[in-house]
Amino acid sequence: MTDAADKTAALLANLWVRIRPIVEERLATLDRAAAASKEGELPGELRVEAASAAHKLAGSLGMYGFDEGTRVARELEVLLDRGTPDAARLNALVTELRTTIPSA
Repeated sequence: MTDAADKTAALLANLWVRIRPIVEERLATLDRAAAASKEGELPGELRVEAASAAHKLAGSLGMYGFDEGTRVARELEVLLDRGTPDAARLNALVTELRTTIPSA
């Protein structure tokens, strides 16, 4: 790597550490939506909040090199924007999204 590339990589790594708690909050929102969906009742307000969290994750994960996370988050956003999603699909996508993001 060049010096500039090293600096850019270091900057992104530092930013990732700082944004990680926000990512966790957004994932927690998706977890709550998935759990509510499993129980058969996903309130509209939580669905909208989860769609917003998925949208924000889709927009930010790619910047940190998590392209697969961006893809899954976009799929979640579309699923949630369509109305009451299939509980099994929602849960599968939330689980898949978590696997695309490295642990803290």
